[in-house]
Amino acid sequence: MLKTSYRFFGPFSQLISLSNLPLKGKLEEDNLEIISHAGILVCDGKIKKTGPFDSLQVEAKKLGAQTVVIPSEMVVLPGFVDAHTHICYAGTRANDYALRISGKSYLDIAKAGGGIWQTVTDTRNASTEDLVSLLTQRSALMLQRGVTTTEVKSGYGLNLNDELKMLRAIRDVNQNTTCELISTCLAAHIKPKDFEGTPREYLDYLLENVLPVVRSEKLSNRVDIFTEASAFDVHDSAYFLQKAKAMGFELTVHADQFSTGGSKLAVSLGAQSADHLEASKDREIKTLASSQTVATVLPGASLGLGINFAPARKMLDAGCCLAIASDWNPGSAPMGCLLTQASLLGAYEKLNAAEIFAGITYRAAKALGLADRGKIEPGLQADFIGFPCSDYREILYHQGQMQPSFVCKKGRVEKQ
Repeated sequence: MLKTSYRFFGPFSQLISLSNLPLKGKLEEDNLEIISHAGILVCDGKIKKTGPFDSLQVEAKKLGAQTVVIPSEMVVLPGFVDAHTHICYAGTRANDYALRISGKSYLDIAKAGGGIWQTVTDTRNASTEDLVSLLTQRSALMLQRGVTTTEVKSGYGLNLNDELKMLRAIRDVNQNTTCELISTCLAAHIKPKDFEGTPREYLDYLLENVLPVVRSEKLSNRVDIFTEASAFDVHDSAYFLQKAKAMGFELTVHADQFSTGGSKLAVSLGAQSADHLEASKDREIKTLASSQTVATVLPGASLGLGINFAPARKMLDAGCCLAIASDWNPGSAPMGCLLTQASLLGAYEKLNAAEIFAGITYRAAKALGLADRGKIEPGLQADFIGFPCSDYREILYHQGQMQPSFVCKKGRVEKQ
């Protein structure tokens, strides 16, 4: 029998647990649970207890816990969860960005041979070892920035061999890195230029040839599709998602980025999340609010494309479960810094600290179907991060320029 392992962390200037906050709707900053001079007791990678440091220290000593001393002022939060990224890729799209800030549109660039297809070409040309190396570097950077769990999509292979190459790379990196990677199969990103057939025929190709292998190799239990006029329309998306769901996959949808229809489809099929939502209007917001589908907004895409943010304030006021994700990708969202993006979204959409922190922790975990993280409370995974300050309000005030100085994943210190 393995011996129980206890670790005790503290003292923290403030502990922001996010306990007792609801999954849906607007939040009040006054409802944040703040424990001053706090400690965290961890047992076998899970949180056992939190509370005032001095009293909890007595209990920790009785249990023989190893003490991890926090030597200076620090505010501790749950580890961040980034629920939408495309960080498994090769190449760069700096040329696309230069064209975009010169006035070319996203769709114009794609028609001229840039856009997603450029990254598909570069990723197909990369070896598995190349992708593993690049993804390892990016996931390590995310961990340093406080992201302890991140979703990673395929979608730059767009054929059997290269989609599997991407998903296997994600699996291999997840087995050998600390930041936990949740894979999503986005083979339905666009219809590849070298596929001779209709969009529906390409989706049939995926259903018959790609998804069965993804399922048999347990490479992902999640499927995504880009529902948009430039990718797959609502009818073809519904066809694909219904069949993928029947195969046992959980669903998420790239929805309402440039036109509406995708979020309604996501809700009708019980998708875990509908992501983007920059084009969502009152009708779409009402539909999302009446469902269990998480509204995942991607401020990085708005910043990269120079378009409006998703209407996050209206979504929260209507009762949506709002998650905030980085959409880190080589084209439309190359920044990749979740905290900076969330801070800027908060400034523009008037989201308070409780709403922002919820959107990048437990509500983002909900978008991935994960109920074991996102708060600092007993029984949950011991993923927490510390910032070098004594007042939690400093974190968003610096708009992502203050990075965590302490990162703990499953009770193990990864940065201090």
